[in-house]
Amino acid sequence: MTTPPSPAQGTPASSKARPGELRARIAAMLATDPSRSFTVTELANQLGHSGGAVGNALETLVARGQADRIGTQPRTYRATATTTAAAAHRAATTPPSQGSTTPNSAPPTTAKPYATPPPGRSVPITRPNGQRYHPRALANLPDVEALRRLRDANVPVLLYGPPGTGKTSLIEAAFGDLITVAGDGDTTVGDLIGEYTQNASGGYEFIHGPLVTAMQEGRALLLDDATLISPKVLAALYPAMDGRRQIQVKAHKGETITAADGFYVIAGHNPGVHGAILTEALASRFSVQIQVGSDYDLAAALKINGTAVRIARNIATRQQTGEVGWAPQLRELIAFQKIADVLGTEAAFANLVGIAPVEDRDTIAEIVTKATGKPVTALTLGRQL
Repeated sequence: MTTPPSPAQGTPASSKARPGELRARIAAMLATDPSRSFTVTELANQLGHSGGAVGNALETLVARGQADRIGTQPRTYRATATTTAAAAHRAATTPPSQGSTTPNSAPPTTAKPYATPPPGRSVPITRPNGQRYHPRALANLPDVEALRRLRDANVPVLLYGPPGTGKTSLIEAAFGDLITVAGDGDTTVGDLIGEYTQNASGGYEFIHGPLVTAMQEGRALLLDDATLISPKVLAALYPAMDGRRQIQVKAHKGETITAADGFYVIAGHNPGVHGAILTEALASRFSVQIQVGSDYDLAAALKINGTAVRIARNIATRQQTGEVGWAPQLRELIAFQKIADVLGTEAAFANLVGIAPVEDRDTIAEIVTKATGKPVTALTLGRQL
């Protein structure tokens, strides 16, 4: 019979870390040489953790200003002026060895779980495409931090709301190791798990799909527009999400794939999109479901035309009462401002009317006309010049 190690013997690096401990260990390694850059793989190998877990911890450090991401292929990171402070969390959370005492010492301090932004301001996060995401409040936390905590606890999340409200932007900002599956009615099991593909020599080889890749590498997997995917296809995913955390690839010798630490599933759902069906089987597997609406305050802060923002708020209120079925979201307002900058405000308002669904267009035109004080119809070509 093997005797388990006593607390004094320490804990192997591969054992489950306490909350924040992995980030502190990573910060300590970065701080040893502030001028050096480290890859995710290099840190993962030295720490004995999965690349997904290490990558997620690094992105959290970046979001807090405690590390810099200086490369993307491969992802490389370097210390900042505050990395040493992040590393200090490890000493505060590591229990003393058995039998040791520290008389007259003050109780250890606990680092704040996230950097609190100045009042009235947000701390933008750069997404992989270079665009900046402005965090919003969720359960008294910045939304990106809330999602990261849920991932650490392996609690799947479903974000739902109209297109253009920022669901995908939030997820990309929260998880730097994200793999995305764009769901639609044609998505197959092979699109998730993998399938045989012809190679350059004319033969066939099995190429693993995004689900298997995310499981093996311990990465986050986004099912975008998950409710457009056939329930029979989604069923192939469920064993990876439950206590088994395994799937069997029947098409490839029946191999069994076991999820590495860090593997996580998150999904997006647009209730108003034709064909979107949230089945009981799918809903039951996402313990947290978060409604996402447009942040019209952010639209105003981004200096989008004030009249356009007021119109959008008005239409959104009418949408809630059932008077109209569509309302401009943040995506449409950002496009509005770009059009106004290029073609003028009058053309931008006309386009806003034109992009409304046909069944709502007359009502939208009436609202825009009343707000602007002049008749507005859909943007159309005029007479020949």
